[in-house]
Amino acid sequence: MRPAGAPGGREATSPGVPLALDLSGVGKSFDGRPALSDASFALAWGEVHAIVGENGAGKSTLMNVAAGVYAADEGVQTIDGEPISPRSPMEATAAGLGMVHQHFRLVDSFTVAENVLLSLGRRGAVRTVAQASAAIAAKAKEIGLPVDPARIVADLSTAERQRAEIVRVLLLGARILVLDEPTAVLTEEEAKALLSFVRRLAGQGHAVVLITHKFREVAGFCDRVTIMRHGRTVLAGAAVAELDEGEVARLMVGETLTTGGRPASTPGDVRLSVSDLTLSAGPHAQGLASIGFDLRAGEVLGIAGVGGNGQEELVSCLISLSRPQQGTMLLAGRDVSAASPRERRRAGLRVIPSDRFDSGLIREFAIAGNLALSTVSEGAFGGPLFLDRARMRKAAATAIDAFDIRGATPARQTGLLSGGNAQKVLLARELDTGMTVLVAHSPSRGLDMKATQFVRSAIRRAVEGGAACLLISEDLQEVLSLSHRVAVMNRGAIAGCRGIDEVTPEWIGALLAGHA
Repeated sequence: MRPAGAPGGREATSPGVPLALDLSGVGKSFDGRPALSDASFALAWGEVHAIVGENGAGKSTLMNVAAGVYAADEGVQTIDGEPISPRSPMEATAAGLGMVHQHFRLVDSFTVAENVLLSLGRRGAVRTVAQASAAIAAKAKEIGLPVDPARIVADLSTAERQRAEIVRVLLLGARILVLDEPTAVLTEEEAKALLSFVRRLAGQGHAVVLITHKFREVAGFCDRVTIMRHGRTVLAGAAVAELDEGEVARLMVGETLTTGGRPASTPGDVRLSVSDLTLSAGPHAQGLASIGFDLRAGEVLGIAGVGGNGQEELVSCLISLSRPQQGTMLLAGRDVSAASPRERRRAGLRVIPSDRFDSGLIREFAIAGNLALSTVSEGAFGGPLFLDRARMRKAAATAIDAFDIRGATPARQTGLLSGGNAQKVLLARELDTGMTVLVAHSPSRGLDMKATQFVRSAIRRAVEGGAACLLISEDLQEVLSLSHRVAVMNRGAIAGCRGIDEVTPEWIGALLAGHA
């Protein structure tokens, strides 16, 4: 194992051949708080190099510096041996480095070809949509990644959007490809296909950086790994074969994690009762078939299932964003079937959505603003014309401390936070004193081990305090570790439900496969 801080990658390239990317002594602060301190990273041509670390460790920030999204406060960067201090993504891409972010940078109303043309700015031989389409088709064939240039981005699946973004970045001239948590939003099969492509791309001479927290991706698809913690490089460029999962976890977290367990509480009165909930299927939506369940105070009801089997539609109906054709919903015995989202919130319903930025937080808002979203309309901070911003900042500072939101101030833009810290902002807002029922949809998706532990512990405490939780997750271990009862969704229906002591892998597997 290479010692911490050693320059990674130099032995992975031939003598005299410059590194694809070399970063050393990089420092970066936001609002006076350091996000990176003397961070280093080195990438060789023809390799897949993982950067791992807990959320907030600085891995995305370091690559955002390399990609020109942020300007470093200090440090040195070279691309293919040439010094560069990119001040924009365009400068970095022109030098050969492109980054595909967790949230794609495509215009939804444009076709894939129009997005590429917009990025190229009519440079070189590509000046029309037809030429962009031809270039996309050629590049897609070259790298073995299917992309349809004529499709409207809004109509694409997440995996298709990701492929379009990768092709766009490569067409801009990138030979170094940085992928930020690329599998967090993909199914298992889509993730395998993407990572197999990454290996092929490296085999063609490109260099790939994979930001991840999943050891199986590191072990299965990466040549070397760099580990970051608290903005510093704690292990640089170690061969994956030299590491095991336990050592990686220890270096990532710097402490021993406890796995915890389901809440130590006894289910009480029914807090949420749903019966005969039925929703017609749409062009891009699974229908719901007579969904029914009761959820009690002090209980976690886990819903397992492969994504796309009605989970999103169920959450949408529960929080009143979709109107089912039939069915009733009672909150603490009160019929809220026709109630608005605000009325259901007033009745104690809270939600952690599957995508924290798509439907939970406003990326451009300060942390204080996002924390106040749910209460400002109720007059919690004055109004309606004048807000008591000092009180908002004070409340936000209290929440930042209580939920250990690292590197944050009330004025910090929420979109600049790591995934784990953004999720903590969401938790701080939703797990308030008025919450009696929590709908948590994939609450630890895309989070590292420590952030996952924090989120699950917060849910556990809320349930032990008397709340009821409906936990919907594709992560079976998450469902099994937290739930008192487990239900399985398949094709928009509850295929079965059992107490946790009666749940077996065979039972879950049969229901997931559609066998009663």
